[in-house]
Amino acid sequence: MSGIGALSKSTGCHIETIRYYEKIGLLPPALRSTGRHRIYTEKHRSRLIFIRQNRELGFPLDDIRELIALAADADRPCADALSVVKKHLAEVESKVAKLQQIRIELLSMSRTCESTCLGSNTPDCTIVESLFVGAD
Repeated sequence: MSGIGALSKSTGCHIETIRYYEKIGLLPPALRSTGRHRIYTEKHRSRLIFIRQNRELGFPLDDIRELIALAADADRPCADALSVVKKHLAEVESKVAKLQQIRIELLSMSRTCESTCLGSNTPDCTIVESLFVGAD
């Protein structure tokens, strides 16, 4: 058993985040010492590591909550977990496609600037001009 500071250090999770996860029910309530300090067990540590790993994969808290429920219910099929993962994968793929489009646009701006105005005394920057297109 450990206090919130030790749990924070062992998991790399901020104290405020631990309290928040407890408040919203992702982390079970901590035990309390006679001085009302939070006391966490290995179960809390394991759950927090599970939450952190899923957050690093970009899962929203609601999906993590569902995955926790799936882990706790041996009767729920693996297909339910697969559904959560496939939904998140589709969202990630959509974001990747958008980021690839942004990359193409930024490369185009960069190349245009390098070939037309870099090093010149032109008052019109092609990058700034392209960013203002449609902003009016």
